[in-house]
Amino acid sequence: MKYFFTLISFLFVLQTSNAQLFKKEKVSYDANQGRGSTDNNLLRWGYFLGFSQYDFNFDYNENLRDIYVERSPGFNVGLIGNLRINSFLDLRLEPGLLITNRKLHYGESNFSNTSASENDLLREVKSTYIHLPILLKISTKRINNFKPFIVGGFSTALNLSSNETNPEDNSSGQFRTTKNSIFYELGFGIDLYLYNFKFTPSIRGLFGINDELIRDKDPISPWTSNINSMKTRGVFINFTFQ
Repeated sequence: MKYFFTLISFLFVLQTSNAQLFKKEKVSYDANQGRGSTDNNLLRWGYFLGFSQYDFNFDYNENLRDIYVERSPGFNVGLIGNLRINSFLDLRLEPGLLITNRKLHYGESNFSNTSASENDLLREVKSTYIHLPILLKISTKRINNFKPFIVGGFSTALNLSSNETNPEDNSSGQFRTTKNSIFYELGFGIDLYLYNFKFTPSIRGLFGINDELIRDKDPISPWTSNINSMKTRGVFINFTFQ
């Protein structure tokens, strides 16, 4: 239902703003009525809603069958703090909450020395991240009521669902990941200037830097011994209101 609500909200905003966006008249800030959006403020605030899809990128020690990652849509919500540097550069802080789920499907070749049940071949990784990116936004010159931009930077995340300190491992059905992760991010979007606010759809890719796998105690574990590194990657589609 939350994904449906976000989609309906986006379509409603798009429909009601369509006439404003494609007018030749340039929307400007009205200080007397306190409406509109201005890019001249040193600090600006807002919030975002959106969708995400997370994946894992594996590097292996031996050439066995790859672990298949079954991805599910996730949900993002958070706040925005924007520091204006000049007409084309902004520094942004976007703390948010991200919820996602991934299922790992192992091949029987990973269990060559032991027999594997259906439960052994499947591991579910549920993640709830407190996500904190610091981004540099590079914009073009505003064209009527549109302003395209690219964005990039680094982020860190605290996984509230991590079981890093759990003494049990995959032999007891527990697939463990690190609590803290570091990423770099790249994306693009477009600012749409409306009478009452600025609406921004954007898409951004996220790429893990650190290895997030907690190895099993058994050095020949069929779940972790062949994994050299496991790093998160993902994509966001966010809708921002300022």
